[in-house]
Parts: sequence; C-alpha cells; structure tokens
Amino acid sequence: MATTNHFGIALRGWRERVSPEDSGLEPGGDRRIPGLRREELARLAGLSVDYVVRLEQGRARNPSAQVVTALARALRLEPSERDHLFRCAHLAPPATGDVSRHMPARVHRLVGQLADSPTAVFAADWTLIGWNDMWSAAIGDPRTYGWDEHNLVAGMFRPGGGGHGRAPIAGWPVRSWAGDEVEEEDLVADLRVTAAAHPHDARLVAFVDRMLRDSPRFARLWSNGTARTHVGDRKTIEHPRVGDIDLDLDVVMAAGTDLRIVTYTAAAGTGDAEKLDDLRAARPLAARVP
Repeated sequence: MATTNHFGIALRGWRERVSPEDSGLEPGGDRRIPGLRREELARLAGLSVDYVVRLEQGRARNPSAQVVTALARALRLEPSERDHLFRCAHLAPPATGDVSRHMPARVHRLVGQLADSPTAVFAADWTLIGWNDMWSAAIGDPRTYGWDEHNLVAGMFRPGGGGHGRAPIAGWPVRSWAGDEVEEEDLVADLRVTAAAHPHDARLVAFVDRMLRDSPRFARLWSNGTARTHVGDRKTIEHPRVGDIDLDLDVVMAAGTDLRIVTYTAAAGTGDAEKLDDLRAARPLAARVP
C-alpha cells in the first residue's frame, strides 16, 4: 500500500500560499496558480528545482534537517508548521528556546471557565504560574507551599518533603494511588522530555544540576533514562476540613503551548463530589498568580 506523501502535500500547499512579494521577489508576469513557483522556492531555499519537484511528488522521501530548515525559512513557516514539516520528513523538530512561563489570555480564560474544579497551570518545567480559587480550597494556598522557585519538582524532592511519609508537599497531604515512587518517576520523566526540548535554557539546566546535586532520590530517577509526558493520576487529598477526597487528576497541554493545565475532578453523584461542593461554597472569588 502506497503511503501518503504528507511532506509533499504540505510543501506544495505552503508554497502556493506565499506571495512572491512577501518573499522579496518580483511578481513575474502571469501565474496559473497563486504563490511561489517551484523554481522560486528552490532559489530561496538554495536547492535545485528538480529536487523540489521530487519532494513534492514524493519521489524524494528523506530530506535532511538542513533542507527542511531551508524550506521552512523560505516558506516563512510558523513554529508549529515548521515542526510539522520536520515530522513529515521523519525528523525531530529543532529544539526550542527557553521554557515559557507566560500564560496567554486564552489560558487565563480557560482556567476561569474551570472555576468549579481545582485547576492550576504549570510551565513545562513544572513551575507553577497560576491557579484558581478551587485549587487553594482543595489543596491549600500555593503561596504557603514553600517550593523553591514555585517549582513542583523542587517541592517534591526537597529535604523532608514529598512522599515516603515525609511532610506534605502542598498545604496538606496529597497521596497518589499509584504510590510515591511512581508519582515521582512520572514527574522526573516529564521533566526529562522538557529538558531535551529546551537544551539551551540556562535556568533549566542549572535547575536540573542543582536537583542532581541536592536530591539523591531525584538523581536516581533521573539516571534511569525514562522519558514520557505526565498525563494524569488518581489522588487522595487529606483535607483538614472535609476529610479524605478521592479525585482524578488530569494533565492537559494547552494548544499552541507546552503549558500543563492540571485539574482535579470527582465523579458526579459521589461523596467526593459532595465534598468538592462544600469547598466550592466556601471558596474566595479570585484567580491567583504567584
């Protein structure tokens, strides 16, 4: 069965949407289709016309990273489109810059729409950058957690903190049904994915170095090489007012970002949902950022 020529389809579609004027070229007379001609794209990217034709037709299937980079630049692709072109060529997208700790307005709005559920937003390195009132009501005010740099990983692996019967990482104990070791391994594996995607982020490099130096538990888990994105868990919150609450934790990536939106939910009609209702009724009414 013939495989779909995803690279060629994307290349032709993007070539036809770029005007010669946008690329600094002369319009060049009548054109049967809008956008750049193949020879114009080839000239802009420093490639032969024949190679561009073979890429579009699927007769050339393995362009190098240098070729894909040149084409992406010539086509004036957005980062997400550039990354898609790399994946179509079966290549890893280029490493990005520093981890963003900026929360776009649309993410602010989304957190507002999730006001009935404990919700927080973390940067890709697990720096806490925002939360809603239900998060504080269910897990305590994050400003009291004492995490170094507002970072969950630093809080989990601090001396005397985290699992294994140590002091609670949040306002009060939050236990993973999978166990402390699995919870910690999931978080370290997720951080490793971020570190590989942002190898030139000096702050992140220094953070990992410090964790390796200061936490034998972190160093042991880091050395096993596991890399995966953390997607969720089942937790028990030992709440001081309403007692234990069993909740599902989901981690969702905000589209167009690498922010982690973390939210707790309970099945409708359960005692856990009723406890969340109690907390909801008593919560303050303002979203917070550190």
